[in-house]
Amino acid sequence: MIIEEIMKTNVATLKPSDTIEDAIRLMDSKKIRHIPITDDGKKVIGVVTDRDIKEAAPSIFHREEHSEDLQKSLDTIMKKNVITGHPLDFVEETAALFYEQKISCLPVVQDGKLVGIVTETDLLYTLVELTGAHQPGSQFEIKVPNRTGTLFEIANVIRNRKANIQSILVYPDKKDDGYKILVIRVQTMNPVGLIHDLKAAGHHVLWPNIPGMPI
Repeated sequence: MIIEEIMKTNVATLKPSDTIEDAIRLMDSKKIRHIPITDDGKKVIGVVTDRDIKEAAPSIFHREEHSEDLQKSLDTIMKKNVITGHPLDFVEETAALFYEQKISCLPVVQDGKLVGIVTETDLLYTLVELTGAHQPGSQFEIKVPNRTGTLFEIANVIRNRKANIQSILVYPDKKDDGYKILVIRVQTMNPVGLIHDLKAAGHHVLWPNIPGMPI
């Protein structure tokens, strides 16, 4: 999946000469938390977040006493070293970028101009859809040796039960480099029979661990 498939294209923006008060009003009206700051050519030159606003604006209890703070221009508080993405970037790589750079939004740029934006909320929704966590089903965690053909073997067991696989995630076993953990979501509400078949085939099911069933 690429960024173009999940980014919002109707992006609310402001200019660096706009004020903190302008940003507050825009965030309230659009129900957003991130505003790209662009020049007249739609080039991204900064980003303002709700956190930036909270740090720069006076408390609501002292807003009348310090109303001049609301008239400060956004170029005084915006983040200027903006990390951007491209519509053809992969969602997985973008998620890693969010994690590594500790950012909460990513303006998407093509040919030097802003064409969209992706937020951490967009990535969360995408993860839910990719894993099928919003659909009825059962999830299994299976510890498998890191060798060719293991996934095929497990898929055959699931196929024989006539269950549909909704998603598969793979992550390394932190305790043993020779193994991986498969997280498989299957479209079945009663996993007992499938767990029995997986164990009978010699697979190590970590979860669910049903009492009374041999490991």
